[in-house]
Parts: sequence; structure tokens; C-alpha cells
Amino acid sequence: MTTATWTWLIPLPPLLAFFLILLFTRRNNAVSHTVGVGAAALSWLLGMIVFVAALGVDHLGEHPITSSVGWLPLGDKIFSIGVLVDPLSAVTLFFVAWTVLMIFIYSIGYHNFGQPRGAQDVPGLPPHGATDAKHPGHHVPSVEPMYARFFAFIALFAFGMYTLVVSDNLLTLFVGWEIMGLCSYLLIGFWYAKPSARAAAIKAFMTTRVGDVFMLLGIVALYSATGTLNFREILYNHELLQTLASTPVGVFGLSAAGLIGLLLFIGTVGKSAQWPLHVWLPDAMEGPTPVSAMIHAATMVSAGVYMVLRIFPLLSAGWVEGGDLTTPMTVMAFIGAFSALFAASIAVAQKDIKRVLAYSTISQLGYMIAALGIGAYVAAAFHLLTHAFFKALLFLGSGSVIHGMEHGVQHTGEQIDAQDMFNMGGLKSKMPITFWAFLIGGFSLSGFPLITAGFWSKDEILADAFANGRWIVFAVLALSAVLTGLYSMRQITLTFLGTPRTKAAEHASESVRTMTIPLMVLAVFAIGAGWMGIPNTFPGIGGLLPSWFHEFVGGTLLEPPLEVEFNIVPLLVSFSVALGGLALGWLVYRRAGQTDPLRKPLGFIYTLLENKYYFDELYAWLFVRPAKWFAEQFSYLFLDRQVIDGALHRMARVIFALGRVFRNYFDAPVVNGFGDFTASVTQSLGRTLRKIQTGQVQQYLLFVALLAFGGLFYYLLNTLK
Repeated sequence: MTTATWTWLIPLPPLLAFFLILLFTRRNNAVSHTVGVGAAALSWLLGMIVFVAALGVDHLGEHPITSSVGWLPLGDKIFSIGVLVDPLSAVTLFFVAWTVLMIFIYSIGYHNFGQPRGAQDVPGLPPHGATDAKHPGHHVPSVEPMYARFFAFIALFAFGMYTLVVSDNLLTLFVGWEIMGLCSYLLIGFWYAKPSARAAAIKAFMTTRVGDVFMLLGIVALYSATGTLNFREILYNHELLQTLASTPVGVFGLSAAGLIGLLLFIGTVGKSAQWPLHVWLPDAMEGPTPVSAMIHAATMVSAGVYMVLRIFPLLSAGWVEGGDLTTPMTVMAFIGAFSALFAASIAVAQKDIKRVLAYSTISQLGYMIAALGIGAYVAAAFHLLTHAFFKALLFLGSGSVIHGMEHGVQHTGEQIDAQDMFNMGGLKSKMPITFWAFLIGGFSLSGFPLITAGFWSKDEILADAFANGRWIVFAVLALSAVLTGLYSMRQITLTFLGTPRTKAAEHASESVRTMTIPLMVLAVFAIGAGWMGIPNTFPGIGGLLPSWFHEFVGGTLLEPPLEVEFNIVPLLVSFSVALGGLALGWLVYRRAGQTDPLRKPLGFIYTLLENKYYFDELYAWLFVRPAKWFAEQFSYLFLDRQVIDGALHRMARVIFALGRVFRNYFDAPVVNGFGDFTASVTQSLGRTLRKIQTGQVQQYLLFVALLAFGGLFYYLLNTLK
């Protein structure tokens, strides 16, 4: 089979697994996770075949792997859909395939496969644990009551992302985009009996829908302007892009390219949780930890950045490298840089180990959006790749920590929050594999120099901002990196170092191998994924390893971007902010108790950060309360009860009045009168005729004899004449 045929097949195994589990295997946990993991492994294999084949194509950006079929008749033509593998989709396919497979394997252990069912466990709530048959009085983790259902949902999630990545047009990309929106709702609210989980699922769904509506408007506007949604036909057509960039639309002085680009970008603001639509992502931690990893690393938020990377030629139409930024690029640079600093500052004051990582994701995605805003296309794609690996590692590592803490809680019966870092401490010796994996992920997130993947991708963004004179973006991202190092070391120190702060932490234990093996695999990528992008001009180590990423991914664009020349200043800044943030985090939290040492010195600022700048409360006041008032007072009490119900009731009264008229003046005198007359006549005839119906056979025979005699007499009389 051709590479294009293999590409068509990549999304199908997870979709097939979804239906197989729901329809046939849902009552058997072992078969269900075998189907799910097998589907993920098959898609991984197909993805690696396509990725290796893509690496072997000379000038893949100019000659991508494509295949399409006619789908929707549109009068004089047919709308075609198909697959596209160019450098950007090949690299994205690589990290999606690896992270999805690791998350599927991890989920087996996370949901306690092989453990007994808890007597108090019910579908829709996290498992409470079961009594240990070997040690009466002790409790052990219990298997998730909706184990098979979980694997079905994440399989559908994977199908949505694979569909999005290999699509050759914006419409089928949007289909995959919306499938992931549905799956995020189903999985964030997986434990639907928890009010907080239900609220988080609704919040995520509604917030992302805001961005999706604008994105859909952008898709419609793009099709109206170009007559196609095919990426190659639009984004690799220089004349068309220039026409869109020079055509005014009369909206805020924007060109057609500017307006369409902004509409599409708002979809990314919602999907990738950028300010001001960031509020849904931290609450998404209500779902199981593998879901968090899927959303933050493999699918949902990565899809938002992938989409703006894909349409970057449209967003930058009319821009010359080194020149003034286009309006969409300026908006992206502002929102990305602001989100990076804004979210990093909030992460410093969060206690929940997963919530810290959620705000970290918003911050790191801000890095990517800001990079695209200043034209650093390859740097943004590079950070998307490295972030997928180290953030998946961190989320799965946090799940392993929570798993170990819950084991301690079940062993001791201590009533504490197993996700609160201030209830942990000393887990380094209890969970050594998780510790080293989390340490690698945290250092990569912080950009620990030279060794970690995060350093090379972050350094490239800072170097590009510095080289092109984007001083504000450079300064904001550098400050964000300091805070990143601070909260990363805060997590590591509070969770793993020092002594246990609770009895549950003293009795925590390492996770099972189905959880730790994916951690080890991802840890390798959290270090090694950055080495493929070490600049050849980097002092000492440049050129030791093949640096193919810039040239390969840069080939996605019509005009491949120039590689930034080496400069010692951004490198020193990268070293300083990473090491400085990590050192500050260790100094502040190395002797921390169960109270944050920064709470007292920061005062009201800490309270502000802890409460996320009160954005949830602000949105509740600005949007939620007015929406509820509008729904109750206007839509229900006025529009529904008074207008609609009132009109229906008035119509009913009119109809009842007409009914009375018809009954009194037509039905009763005419219809009923005629009916009564007919009945009376029939009744009178009946009374007359029944006199001759005596029931005596002799009388009936006499009547017959008389009739016969009369007939004979009449016949003879006429004959004699």
C-alpha cells in the first residue's frame, strides 16, 4: 500500500475500538482495555510508518503526501476531502502517536485493573477502595466501576485528534476539532455524580463553544472568499494570499486575510485556553488524570496551536520577515505573552498538584502563541513538540503521585486531600521512579540548560524575539520563565523532598508498572526530543547531532524562515531565568510546612493569585448571573410563560368559543336534529313492524301461503284475459 493509504487508516483503529467497546466488550474490562490499547498501538504503528516515510521524501513541504476523494456535491463541483502529510503534520503525528499510546497503557494501572470491586463504589463517582481479603481491616484500591466506558471515550478522543492532524482541509479539521470538544465534555465530567465534575464539564463545553462559533464564522468567510477550504489550494497560493491581504472588508480597517485569520484564531483562544477564555482548563482537572494528560499534551489544547500553525500563511499574509506584524500576528503576540505571564503567576499560589500543571499549560501555550505572533514559526512548532512530551510526563507523574497518596490514605484512614502538595513531602524514597520522571519533566518545563528538551525550544523562542527586536515579548516571556522555574521547583520540593507532612505520605507507595513504564518512556523524550533542534552555530555542541528540525518543519511554508544567528545575550537570559527560578523555588520551599512560606510576605497579592485574580467570580458576575437572569426572567417567565403560553392560551379560548358556537347553532339543531329525526322514523317503523313479528311459525306460514295464493291468483287472472 502507498503511504497515503496508510495515512487514511491512522484514525480508524480508535474509532473502531470505540464502537467495539460500547457495543460488545463493555462488560469485560480485560477485553475492553485490550481493544483500546491495541487500537492505540495500531495507530502508533501506522503513524510511525507514515512519519518515517515522510522523513524520506525530499522537499516534503513542496511535495507532500496527499490523497483525496469527492465527498459533497456542490452544484457545478464536488467538495473533496482527504489526507495531507507535510512536515508540520508529520511531526505532530509523531508526538500524538507516542503520547496517546503511553496514556492508554498508563490508564490500565491508573484505573486499578485487577483489583476487586469496592462494596460502596457506584458508577459516576471515583472508586472508594475495597477491603483487603488477605489483611482484614486494611483497604486496597478498587477498580473503576466504568472502566470499559473510559477506554471507549479516550479512543474516540484519539480518533478526533488523528482526524484533525491528517486532514487536508479546514472542514474535516473542524470535524475532528468538535469531536474532541464532545469528548472533553464526556471525560471531564466522567465522574458525573460529583457536582464539581458536572460543573467543570459544562464550563469547558460552553467556554470552548464561544471560540468555536467564531472559528466556524471564519471557515464560512474563508470559503466565501476563496471557494475552497483545502490547505494547499489556499495556503500555498501566493497570489490568493496577497489578494486576501489587500482586500479591505470594512471591519476595523481589516483586510479579508486579517478578519478571517482573527476569527479562526479565536477558535484557538478557546481550544488552547488562552486569556480571556482560559477559565475552563484548570477546572478540567476534575476528570481522571489520564484525561488531563490527553487534553494538555496529546489532543485538545495541542490542536489549537496546531491549527494556527497550519493557517500561519493566512495569519501572516502581507508580512515580510523583519517588517511590521500583521493585525492577527499582533493580537497573537499580545494574547500569547500575556497568557504566559498571567497563568505562570497564578500557578505559583496553587496547592493542587494538577491545577499547578493546568496553569502551566496555559502559560506554555502562551509561549507558542506569542512565538507565532512574532513570526517564530519553527520555534513555536518545536515547543509544541517538546511540551507534548514533558507535559504528558508531568501529568502522568502527578497521577502516579496522587495514586500513591490515595494508597496511603486508604492504609491510614487519614482524611486529607490527596492532591494537595502541602500534604505530601518525602515521596522521593517512597516513589523513586515517579520522582525521577517528575524531576525530568519539571526541569524540562523550566528549561534546565543544555540537557532538557524544554531548554532548546524555549531558548529558540527567546532568541527569535531578541533577534527581531520584539523586546516586550522577550521580557514578558523571560519573566514567565522565572516563574515557571519557581513553581516547578515548588512542586518538586513540596511533593518529593524533605520529610512527609502527613501519615498518608509516610505510607505512600510506588505505582504499578503499567503506570511507571510510560513515565520512563516519556522521560526519554522529555530530554532527547530537544536535541534534534540544537542550532549548528551553538558553541561547543552545535553540529554534534543532526539539527534537522528547523529545515524540515520550515519547509512547510512557501518561504522557509531563516535560522536565527547565535547571540550570547538570549542564551545567558535562558540560563539565568531557568536556573534562577529553580534555585528560588528550592530556597523558598526547602523547609516548608503545611503553610505556604510566600503567603505572609506577599499578603494580598498571594490571595489574589490563589483566587486566580477572581476571574471566575468576575465571569460569574458578568456572564453567568445575567445569563441565568435572562433565562429565568425573560426566556421563561416572560417569553415562554407570558408570550408563547399566553398566545397559546388565548388561541385555546378562541377555539373553545368557536366550539361552543358550532355546538349550539350547528351541531345541536342541524346535525343532532337530523340524526334525531332519522332515529324517530326508524323507531316508529320498528314499533309498527314488530306487531307482525310474533315468533309463531304457523303465522309466518299463513303469511307465506297468502302471498303465494295472491301471486297465483294474479297470474291466473292475467292469463285468462
